[in-house]
Amino acid sequence: MEIISYLFDFILHVDKHLEAFVQSYGLWVYALLFLIIFVETGVVVMPFLPGDSLLFVVGAMCGVGLMDYTLSVGLLLVAAVLGNQSNYAIGRYFGPRVFKWEDSRLFNKAAFNRAHDFYERYGGITIVAARFMPFVRTFAPFVAGVAKMSRGKFTFFDVTGGALWVVGIITVGYFFGNFPFVKAHLDKIIWALILIPGVVIMFGAWKSRRKPVQV
Repeated sequence: MEIISYLFDFILHVDKHLEAFVQSYGLWVYALLFLIIFVETGVVVMPFLPGDSLLFVVGAMCGVGLMDYTLSVGLLLVAAVLGNQSNYAIGRYFGPRVFKWEDSRLFNKAAFNRAHDFYERYGGITIVAARFMPFVRTFAPFVAGVAKMSRGKFTFFDVTGGALWVVGIITVGYFFGNFPFVKAHLDKIIWALILIPGVVIMFGAWKSRRKPVQV
């Protein structure tokens, strides 16, 4: 419980924890950030680590000279891309072994084929959009791997989505993160970054379930 409480506090007050880490350990902060982004995007059982809020705070810290903008963007982009590649590889390797193909009641060949077709047709925009959705960005590359989305197509959208996510949010934090209003309401902004994408996803799922089934 103590670990969970600390993690929850770290997510909501990532600015204070990160600034304290920079002051105490200097350049080691880049290794910590690389690890967090890689694990958050690359390990399917770790979707609760901070992502959007962390990048925003990194940008704000770059804006006041506590961190280097170019190094932060480059390093965290590599972490985000490699994280997705790792998650994709896990899904591609373990998916068939978990389902054990036709020999398992857990595996539905028709559903698998539909998932594969979906990711080949629309998986690109899914991989890109998922970057901006907490929890979803952790599972999207795993599902793409399970559905056997082609590696080349996945990599293209992985890099594209990763660049938009990392560069975009760090840059927004760089220019706006140190405004007095933003600093005074950062905890609310973090909550918004967590909750708003979730509400959008839930609404989309609810709306899709209400559509009549095409026969």
